[in-house]
Amino acid sequence: MRVQIASQVVAASLMAGAWMAGACFAAAPATAAGVALAPHRAVYDLKLLKSHGKRSVEAVRGRILYDFAGSACEGYALQFRQVSEIDSGEGKVALSDLRAATWEDGDAKSFRFNSENKVNEHVVDTVDGSAGRDGSGVSVKLVKPQPKNFDVDAKIVFPTEHVRRVIEAAAAGKTLLELSVFDGSESGDKVFSTLAVIGNAIGPGEKLPDDAAAGNATLAGLKRWPVTISYFEQGAAKAGEQTPAYAIGFELYENGVSRALSLDYGDFVVSGTMSQLDLKDAPACK
Repeated sequence: MRVQIASQVVAASLMAGAWMAGACFAAAPATAAGVALAPHRAVYDLKLLKSHGKRSVEAVRGRILYDFAGSACEGYALQFRQVSEIDSGEGKVALSDLRAATWEDGDAKSFRFNSENKVNEHVVDTVDGSAGRDGSGVSVKLVKPQPKNFDVDAKIVFPTEHVRRVIEAAAAGKTLLELSVFDGSESGDKVFSTLAVIGNAIGPGEKLPDDAAAGNATLAGLKRWPVTISYFEQGAAKAGEQTPAYAIGFELYENGVSRALSLDYGDFVVSGTMSQLDLKDAPACK
């Protein structure tokens, strides 16, 4: 059970990392989609928020570290790592270690992804692949875990484009946004239906943050929205109301910075507190 839970954490972390590849940005030159993104480096401290269901978890502690770089002109690159210790109450602690890297071009036409995850220092799986969009659809080429070529619906979005769409929806006053997303997570060959629920805007000066976002001059004058994104695996059997595979919650600033993470794995929920934030200047477009 400990390995199963740890693997569950790693799989959902890939989705979190893919989302955060776009979701924790600061002000930068506007992209073609009108959303400003910029490089940054952030650290999130993880702990168990609550546990329920049949697979009990007594404690979780860990850290997310990622480094985002690039621009709308040269594309966006993310180096992501999440290390988590999961105590299932059976006298031992399982250690999950996920490392992932992604790249997406500014026009959301090309996407590259690779990841490796370990549980108790044993490699569980590796994923390596790329995806490209043309006029007729999106083609995916997997190198690992097994060579595989396949096509997905042209309407899918890649992770950074997903973020842009959520920000645009929030700014327009929308409360719901449904999109199909391909992010290279899990086995690298899955498409997820997503539902973003967007709460009421929090204005500048309201509900002041108490984490690394506190006192940041870039964020001080911006509003933000509470957002929860649920991921549903396409093609999974449906019986009654479908249950999401995972859900990710956060507060999203209008320029893209995210704070107050919540990672819902179904049987337990982990919170992520931003302990460090380093906003960088975006490289100038040539």
